[in-house]
Order: sequence, then C-alpha cells, then structure tokens
Amino acid sequence: MSENQSFQRRLNLFDSTAIVVGSMIGSGIFIVSADIARMVGSSGWLMMVWIISGFMTLIAALSYGELAGMFPKAGGQYIYLKEAYNPLTGFLYGWTLFLVIQTGTIAAVAMAFAKFTGVLFPWVSESVVWFDLESIRFGEFDAGLFRVGPMNLGFVKFGPAQLVAIGSIALLTWINSRGIKSGKKVQNLFTSGKFILLAAFIVVGLVMASNLNSIRINSPDFWNPMREGPGGVDIPLSGMTLLAALGMAMVGGLFSSDAWNNITFTAGEVINPRKNIPLSLFLGTLIVTILYLLANVVYITALPVKGDPGGTDIASRGMQYALNDRLGTAALSGIFGNYAVIIMAVFIVISTFGCNNGLILSGARVYYAMADDGIFFKGVGRLNKKDVPATGLLFQGVWASLLCLSGTYGQLLDYVVFAVLIFYVLTILGIFILRVRRPDLSRPYKAFGYPVIPMIYIILALVIMVILFIFKREYTWPGLIIVILGVPVYFIWAKRKKNLTRL
Repeated sequence: MSENQSFQRRLNLFDSTAIVVGSMIGSGIFIVSADIARMVGSSGWLMMVWIISGFMTLIAALSYGELAGMFPKAGGQYIYLKEAYNPLTGFLYGWTLFLVIQTGTIAAVAMAFAKFTGVLFPWVSESVVWFDLESIRFGEFDAGLFRVGPMNLGFVKFGPAQLVAIGSIALLTWINSRGIKSGKKVQNLFTSGKFILLAAFIVVGLVMASNLNSIRINSPDFWNPMREGPGGVDIPLSGMTLLAALGMAMVGGLFSSDAWNNITFTAGEVINPRKNIPLSLFLGTLIVTILYLLANVVYITALPVKGDPGGTDIASRGMQYALNDRLGTAALSGIFGNYAVIIMAVFIVISTFGCNNGLILSGARVYYAMADDGIFFKGVGRLNKKDVPATGLLFQGVWASLLCLSGTYGQLLDYVVFAVLIFYVLTILGIFILRVRRPDLSRPYKAFGYPVIPMIYIILALVIMVILFIFKREYTWPGLIIVILGVPVYFIWAKRKKNLTRL
C-alpha cells in the first residue's frame, strides 16, 4: 500500500446504520416464516422463534460493541478473533468467510434478485437454460456418527437468471471499487427505500390485510405447537421435541437476521468508530428486529398458520404451504389480488440489490486485513486510487459468481450454519478472555450486562448447536470440515510469510 493511500473515514452514524440494516434485510423475512410454521405449527411459537432470534441478535450486537471500541480496524471480527485467541483462529474465520459465508450469501442474494426480476421480466427465468453441464455429485456418506451428502459440486447450468445474478454482482463490485462514497450512496438509497417499503407493507398489512377468520383459526392453537406426522396427523410438541423443533426453526430466524456484523469489517472507514460502530450495531439490529416481529404479526393475522399442501387457494394452503413459501405475496393477495405478486417482486428486487451492496462493500475489508497480515494474496492488501481494496472486491466477486453458476450456494450456506455459530460464540467468549488477558486496553464501550447477558447468548447458541448436531448432522460436519480444511492452508501461508520475511 502506498504511503499516500489509506482508508478514508467517510461513514457517519447514518451510513453505518444503513449498512447494518441493509445487509440484514434481504428476502428471508418474506419466505422463512413458512418453514418455521411447518416446524412449530402455532402462531405463538412462531412469534417466539422470532423473539428469541431478535433477542440473540441484539445481545450479540451489544457485545460486539465492546470489541469494536477496542479494535477500530478494518477487518472487524477477523481482528477480534486474532487478538482474543491467535492468528490461526482469525484466519479460519476469514477463510470460511471468503470460501462460503460472505460469497455464498452474495451468490444466494444475487440469485434471489434474479429470481424476482424474472417475475417482472419473464425472459429472466430459472427454467431457461442456455448451457448445462452435468454436475459432479458426491453421494451420501454415512459413518454412523455423522452423515454428509448428497451434494453437487460441479457447474450445473447457465441461463438468463445466472446472467442477471452475475451481472448484479459485477455492477455492485464496480460501484464499490469507485470509492467508499459511491458504495455508501447506493447503500443509503436502497436501505432507505427498503425500510420505507417494509414499513408500508406492515402498515397496509395490519390495517387492511388482517383477516378475522384467520385470527379466529389461529387463536385456539396459539400456544399449542405441533408438527405434521405420517398420514397428515398433527403431532403435539412438548419437552425435548419442542426444544428440538425450536432449535431447528431458529436457524431460519437467526440467518434472516445475519450480516449485522458486517459494519465491523469497515471500521477503518467509519468516522469516530469507537462510538459509531457500537451505536450503529444497536440501532440497526433493533430496527430490523422490530420490523421482523411486526411483519410476522401481519402474517399470522392475514393467514392461517396451518395449511394443506394440496390446498386450492391461499387460505387453505395457509402459512405452512404458501406457494413457493412466498408469505409476503400471500398476505397481500387479499388486498391487491394478482398485483400482489408484482408488488412483492419489486420490493424484493430493491431489497436484495441493497443487501448485496452492503455485503460486497464490507466483505473485501476482511480479505484486505488478512493480506495485510501476510496470510492472503498480497495484492488483496492494497488499496486502489479511490482508497478501497479493489483487488479484494474482484476476488470476492469472481468467487461469488462461480457459486452462482455452480448452484451449490444454498447447500453451502446450510452446511456452514454450525460453523458460523461457532465463530459467533468464540467472538463473544473473546470478550471474557480479553477482560482477563488485556485489562489495560481502552474500552470506550463495554458489553451490555456483562458477564450475564453475553453468557446468555453463548448458552443459547450452544443449545442450538447441540440440537443441530443431534438432529441435523448433515448440516454440522460439512461446515466443520470446511473450517478444518483451513488449518493446513494457514500453515502454508504462514510458512510463505516466514520465507518472504527472511529475504
């Protein structure tokens, strides 16, 4: 990096909060509640899943504020893990972030953008395939203790949907390579737009979409969780079966609320980061949590929770079996009829485009920090003339685009759920470690409710991880394997760095 080049502090509190809110809200809030409804089968417990998810997200954000105040450097969570533990731990997070977490999310959001663009412009259809190469497929592997697969790892197809998805990634990558001012303008515009639209959805939904019949149907079973068993018979959930259902349902809630930590990656460009990053984390996660809870109130007042997969209309399919899980469309269909499909498509196109801008803007700062430490490609650790890590943006964009082509991004994200929770737990546990090991460090902001509140997050996350390990082993071992594969890669980079130092 040139002596005259450095990150420019151009992100104020509003910009930082826009990154938090914009990176969190994509298309998940309009879809995942259908899967949660299938798992818990009652409106009360569906709301409880979202309440717990929001509570955990707020706790984590308030806890990260302490770390952000201590280490206001580009790279965020990567820096926190490196400082609390060792360079290897930081690298494993950065490795997993680049390989799957950030790029896989970018690919998934880009494909959602393309999918709903196809609603507006039918020629952008996933069913249209210009090129199709049979994928490399690993069969199911079962070793008793754990099971992996089946999983596709090869390039699958290329068509207009993939073209639009990759085009959106390329466009946002280029915009963000033009400087932090360009990136934040896009972020502020689209975050403001999606906030207004989501607020309008909630107001219209609560005032006009509420269905007295749906409220009447949902009320008796408000706190009676159940899942559909063999033959379509409802099986009541209680005790461990309810705990297991909640744990598995939490995955959708938590990861619809994820990416709030991305603002920590951009710490080198935030004005007064010791103050504005903790505050933006709190404000952003609080805003999104409230919006998500209100959106779910719209769903349970507009639609019956229980439904029939063979239902012929929106009411009979309910939340559980809404067409393609598109709850937002189903909730508004009573007001706008067939136009609800177009209205929600426009909203999700705006939402996913803005979401990906935040993800693309933020992610490259982690790879920059890794390269600056000598454990990633050297060029990624340089800033361009606009004082942004353009090479890191390019690496990220190319890999995310390949994931769009492969069709594996959805599977990969499922597989790293467990690994992502591990890194969140390790990061918050790092607060305890640093309080003992580095008591001298300046802490302009301290974790709210320490040590009780951060420990509550750790316990809740560990419970979810145990549930996933017991009931969803196919989602735990692949993520761990991806993380573990980073260990030899780290030592290769470390050895290379040592050899270069000797020269």
